[in-house]
Amino acid sequence: MLNLKRQVFKDIDIWLILLMMALISIGVLAISSATSFSGDTTTLYKQIIFAIIGFFLMIVVTYFDYKKVGDWYLGVYLITNIVLVAVLLFGSNTNGATRWISIAGIEIQPSEFAKIAMIFCTAKLISLKNDKINSIVPIIQIGLFQFVPFILINRQPNLSTSLVIVALLIVQLFVSKLKLRYIFATALIGIMVISLGVGYIIRNPNQTIIDDYQRNRIVTAFTGGDSQSDNYQTSRSIDAIGSGGLHGKGLYQGAISQLNYLPESHNDFIVATIAEEFGFIGILILLGIIVLFIGRGLFLAHMSDDDFGKLIIVGYIGMIAAQSFINLGVVTGILPNTGLPLPFVSYGGSSLWANMMGMGLVLNVGLNREDTMF
Repeated sequence: MLNLKRQVFKDIDIWLILLMMALISIGVLAISSATSFSGDTTTLYKQIIFAIIGFFLMIVVTYFDYKKVGDWYLGVYLITNIVLVAVLLFGSNTNGATRWISIAGIEIQPSEFAKIAMIFCTAKLISLKNDKINSIVPIIQIGLFQFVPFILINRQPNLSTSLVIVALLIVQLFVSKLKLRYIFATALIGIMVISLGVGYIIRNPNQTIIDDYQRNRIVTAFTGGDSQSDNYQTSRSIDAIGSGGLHGKGLYQGAISQLNYLPESHNDFIVATIAEEFGFIGILILLGIIVLFIGRGLFLAHMSDDDFGKLIIVGYIGMIAAQSFINLGVVTGILPNTGLPLPFVSYGGSSLWANMMGMGLVLNVGLNREDTMF
């Protein structure tokens, strides 16, 4: 099933790999700075090891025949949901959330891998239903297909990742043969439902739709919270970003991150560390690399010669774009604190491995693109 006929580096998209490596390098540098206050380099070394392992995972996924594996998409889907059920039954609880499970002594967050699995499986399902997708039965089938992992992830609870699962479906449907009027109508209904839901959650402290800590984050985002502690993390993040100015204070010179005033400065709030030490210019460079990464991915999707491959790339690039937007929205106080890492940059083995395996899928599809001068 491995495609070993091609030379390892022949036809592989070097531009996308270089952009990914640039993001990982920025992340390693920022993690080094964000954790230097303690003098403990364990976190930094772990991230480097995660990246090395992730690189090999990416290569393995790149040279599988994704079309043959796609024939077994129902098996991949079933295994994904079994693992998600196992998390709820046997996973470790941290801060009120059961999101991690120990596999061979390693703590893994399966929901990160579930996103990649659902990109792959949903892409295959939509490609099979594409010619009849404008009738009600295929839409219901695709919706129910996505609903199961959505519920399992949401019950961990992990609202942000479950919403990303929904966003991936919307992005993939957008590039399917589904008529735009159906997409826009569904999006409009979705926006109305979400708006009403958020309003209800904010007005009713005793609501049971989501957990209390999730409601507190939403209320804090819209009202500033009931106390200074409710908004502490976001406030410190905004202070760090603002203090960086145009050029930043320099590597290892950020007072807020170096004095450990900002929790999770190496993880979900790593952008604040980058902004404080490298300033507005540093953030522009980071955003530029992310935009180029997204653009290159969409180019590969455009050049793909089959619906399945195109839907895989668009789903993956949509995930990177959505998580980047949400992460940046959180650190700047525009969105509620969701706990979503910045792809390739934030600390975390499961996130990095999943993103690099997804990258392998994109490169895999890219190997089959039409020849171009770029």
